[in-house]
Amino acid sequence: MRNLLAPAVAGLLAATAGVAGAEFVAALTRPQAGPLVAVGGTIIDAAPTPVKEFAVRTFGTYDKPLLLAGIGLALAVFAAVVGILARRRPVVAVIGAGAFGMIGAATALTRPAARPLDVLPSLAGAVIAALLLRRLLSTHPGATPHPGPIPQPPPGGPDPERATNRLIRPSRRGFIRTASTVAAGTALAGGGTFALRRAQLRDAARSRETVRLPAAGDPAKPLPPGAAAGFHTRNADFYRVDTALTVPRIDVDGWRLRIHGMVGNPVELSFADLLDRDLIERDITLSCVSNEVGGPYVGTARWLGVPLAPLLRSTGINSRADQVVARSSEGMTIGTPLETVLDGRDAMLAVGMNGEALPLDHGFPVRMLTPGLFGYAGACKWVAELELSTFDAFDAYWVQRGWARRGPVKTASRIDRPAPFARVPAGRAAVAGVAWAQHRGVSAVEVQVDGGQWRPATLLPVPSTDTWTQWRYDWAATSGGHTLRVRATDGNGDLQTDRRATPFPDGATGWHTVAVTVI
Repeated sequence: MRNLLAPAVAGLLAATAGVAGAEFVAALTRPQAGPLVAVGGTIIDAAPTPVKEFAVRTFGTYDKPLLLAGIGLALAVFAAVVGILARRRPVVAVIGAGAFGMIGAATALTRPAARPLDVLPSLAGAVIAALLLRRLLSTHPGATPHPGPIPQPPPGGPDPERATNRLIRPSRRGFIRTASTVAAGTALAGGGTFALRRAQLRDAARSRETVRLPAAGDPAKPLPPGAAAGFHTRNADFYRVDTALTVPRIDVDGWRLRIHGMVGNPVELSFADLLDRDLIERDITLSCVSNEVGGPYVGTARWLGVPLAPLLRSTGINSRADQVVARSSEGMTIGTPLETVLDGRDAMLAVGMNGEALPLDHGFPVRMLTPGLFGYAGACKWVAELELSTFDAFDAYWVQRGWARRGPVKTASRIDRPAPFARVPAGRAAVAGVAWAQHRGVSAVEVQVDGGQWRPATLLPVPSTDTWTQWRYDWAATSGGHTLRVRATDGNGDLQTDRRATPFPDGATGWHTVAVTVI
């Protein structure tokens, strides 16, 4: 085993240096072209839907860091094996590094927004890894067979074993010196990558800070008296579910929106062009189709943006078009029913969120959102292109993976207080939460205790049917274990279904239930 340790370490060091070099080149060119991000994005695209749902459900916003960590672990094992095999067959070092480079380059080229030069980071990393692995192995005496017999001392000379040890010890010291140099160079490349990306982040943040949003020509209504604290979700707390392993850093001055496809007058707009149009401000609740019953992937913000319907109509929509395909700067496609955008709801190209420019994580500089649709069917972040098309002609990203085409939000409700398994003092206890049925509104919420009679909850006032509804129920809590359940009725009079269903393919259903203990 001791003879295998050094070549395994050599493989790990060479691979780490290769990745560090590749990511440094990517930081100089395009961060999305880095091999870890490219391979990670391809894995996300190829992963079966149950795997994606498990990751979102289990790890939440940590799913992407864990994916990158998993890729790193797999690469480490591969690199160690290559190092061990290459100690006797040096050509394996070239083959292993070449495989690393080809996989990284191929995945980078197949990403939706790929460019030809995206192969450079992976190829550079492969060259670095191959050269360093050969160098590391050449400094260790066990890497290749000794080219000839070890010279034997004359009679009466030093012991052969001691002579052999003298030959070996300098090589071991040489290996350690070379390994230390490689590690130092890797750390330097990693530090340079970190510094470059921090600088890019600062540049993007400065670009965002330069944005001065005008006042809305049609401002949002004030929250009605009686709305509870926490009606709006803070930007820092707003859920984020997307496939971007690196958040796009977009210079607002260089951003352009192209509207084309089945239109009579294609246009290209700058960010300033959007701000010159009449803006609206609305309170809108967004929810993710991946949200489980009672889950956290729902939030309400005050959005500022350009109404989408008049903008699209100004381009002369072809009467055969029935889908708006939004494309983000990183290649994501979102397909939205055209009839939904044009039916009078406040679909918009949002530029502001809760009184400030969009955060980078939430689509800066511009995102599309459509009240009443799950995000995967109506809320494209970092939007750069709108194409008028048909559902027959094109399936967007999630539809290609089996999700429903149209994605209307289902009526849902959630108990936020008391928390599951909470210990509640006996007496009058507040049961509270939210319910939502965007663009239909919520007309009633009911609470059930221990399978008994359904009791009406008090609904707090809301500014529109496009937001969630806060509710409250006063419960006479008695000692012991209890089960609380909630259901809602939408503005059309349709009761939330009790049928339990997973998010795939068109959203989870069922009544949220929590167990508590009254003491």
